[in-house]
Amino acid sequence: MTELITADLVALDVDLGSDASGVIDALAQRVAASGRAASADDLAAAAKAREAQAATGVPGGIAIPHCRAATVTEPTLAFARLSNRADFGAPDGPADIVFMIAAPEGAGDAHLKLLSSLARSLVRADFTKALREATTPDEIIALVDQATGGVLPAPAAQSAPAAQPAPAAPAAQAEAEPRRLVAVTACTTGIAHTYMAADALAQAANDAGVDLVVEPQGSSGSSPLTREQIAAADAVIFATDVGVKDQARFAGKPVVRSGVKRAINEPRVMIDEALAAANDPGARRVEGDADTATADTGDESVGRKLQRWLLTGVSYMIPFVAAGGLLIALGFLLAGYDVDAKAVMDEYSLANLPQAGEHALFGSGLLYYLGALVLLLGQWAFSFLVPALSGYIAYAIADRPGIAPGFVMGYAATQIGVTETNPNGAGFIGGIVGGLLAGLVAGWFARRGVPRWLAGLMPVVIIPLVTTIVVGMAMILVLAKPLAWVNEALVDGLNSMTGSSAIVLGAVLGLMMCFDLGGPVNKAAYVFAVTGLSTAGALEVGSSQSKIMAAVMLAGMVPPLALAFSTAIRPQLYAREERENGKAAWLLGASFISEGAIPFAAADPFRVIPAMMAGGAVTGALSMATGVTLVAPHGGIFVFFAVDKVLWFFVSLIVGMLVAGFLVTALKAGRSKKAAPAAETLTV
Repeated sequence: MTELITADLVALDVDLGSDASGVIDALAQRVAASGRAASADDLAAAAKAREAQAATGVPGGIAIPHCRAATVTEPTLAFARLSNRADFGAPDGPADIVFMIAAPEGAGDAHLKLLSSLARSLVRADFTKALREATTPDEIIALVDQATGGVLPAPAAQSAPAAQPAPAAPAAQAEAEPRRLVAVTACTTGIAHTYMAADALAQAANDAGVDLVVEPQGSSGSSPLTREQIAAADAVIFATDVGVKDQARFAGKPVVRSGVKRAINEPRVMIDEALAAANDPGARRVEGDADTATADTGDESVGRKLQRWLLTGVSYMIPFVAAGGLLIALGFLLAGYDVDAKAVMDEYSLANLPQAGEHALFGSGLLYYLGALVLLLGQWAFSFLVPALSGYIAYAIADRPGIAPGFVMGYAATQIGVTETNPNGAGFIGGIVGGLLAGLVAGWFARRGVPRWLAGLMPVVIIPLVTTIVVGMAMILVLAKPLAWVNEALVDGLNSMTGSSAIVLGAVLGLMMCFDLGGPVNKAAYVFAVTGLSTAGALEVGSSQSKIMAAVMLAGMVPPLALAFSTAIRPQLYAREERENGKAAWLLGASFISEGAIPFAAADPFRVIPAMMAGGAVTGALSMATGVTLVAPHGGIFVFFAVDKVLWFFVSLIVGMLVAGFLVTALKAGRSKKAAPAAETLTV
């Protein structure tokens, strides 16, 4: 196995400025100069993208910028001891000890375990003291070898460095026998913070006289907690930035949640909070199988929770959208737009085929009949859009007890307030409101203390029943007319959009589709379009809803295609891995998979994303201006048969692709010219 760190990757007592970005750039240059990364710029961009997710400074004057990147050829550590401290966002101030951890995309478990061992050593005062006292690069390398080889002496019973001292846990002191806790730690990359948080919590628990077992869910693997350990625990700590694997194991346990960095910064405080929760009958508890409750941190804002709940509903709704939409498009291809699918199903059979409609494919009665059935299946699938959205919003809030009332409220939203002028009732807006109410009410009931003999009936009978009655009555008696009015006003507003107002809407939707490439803003624009297709009259040629769907899909295709185009005309501006990604992006973009642009945006967000937004806005505006319509919610250019004004469909797409492609190429070329003279080398 190659060495993780060599003398040319160590810089002692250097001044790299007070900004984290400059330190990352300098260390990335060292890694690339040593032949361990193909591109210093790509490595620095990946590390900065990780830094943007969460600062990597930890208490004690330490920073650990880290990333996985395709440009890295072998697992590497680069080290700098700074004479001028740099701000990496630690709560106790800037850092003078900086380790950059660079891992390849496919790093093996053995290498990742070594990197994780180093991260765990950084919470130990004896290790960081030795790093500050070392006088040569070889001494630094020896310390790192000891840490990653696991030969350092066991840590003393002392608290991990924290932003501020925490009081002793009174609950722990009062017990003659140690209290028992379990914890799970996990960060987005699973290399550093996961294991640092685990060790910080373990040290704090040792100081408090608490028996703590931690399961770090990181890249180098871990031993899952046993059933016995979980059963014996008084409470559980979740210090995670991602979802907890197999969370159902902890069902019913008092829980304290936070992001992973809080466990590094305030481990003793979290131990105290867990002990307090264990003694509090009203404390928050783990509610069964909560796979959707990702990043459910204790200090999570209301807005962040709302976003997570809505995105969970959207993620579960999308299969209905994709299946239903493509079936509808295929049905139209086979049977034509003028087919009465329900009448065909009721009156005909394979033994008694109907006469082909005017627009049936090849004038075939068989294809006309099959197309009608396929169209009907698609329409049935589409009828589940609002119930699925509502049901899984409730599921995200209250877990399984929320599913049934959430689905019922979603269906109710399509029935309440229905009139001749508003056949859609409360629509998807009512579904969102109903799902939120169902989840909140079910979650409130789930947290109520009940006798043991009643506990088994709560999640499967009592909570769904009571929640459905309470929220259902509220929807019917109080919210029906207001929600229906809002939905009707929205549909009428869309139908009345012509001229400049429609063009502006197309541009805004294009900007949203290209802003975060599959993220919350992108999903908001997409949901706005696909839920519109489920409204009455949306599948008619020329409807406002079908125009919006066309603008949204076309704009979402622009980023991958534009970046594929840019890599083709100026390949020297991109790393080898990006050029390979560019080849794949042609197909991804043509298929309406916006995520094909994510590797490029992650590596260079400040040039890629604005350029993509410009191209998406042009495409969205041009599509709306020319009246392009689309009744399939997915498929890209491969559902051209569901498009009206196909020529303008492709013109809008190509124009936006060219705008974005040329703009991102120009921005990257400007960066290359500025960076060309700056072949910097760090001096020790």
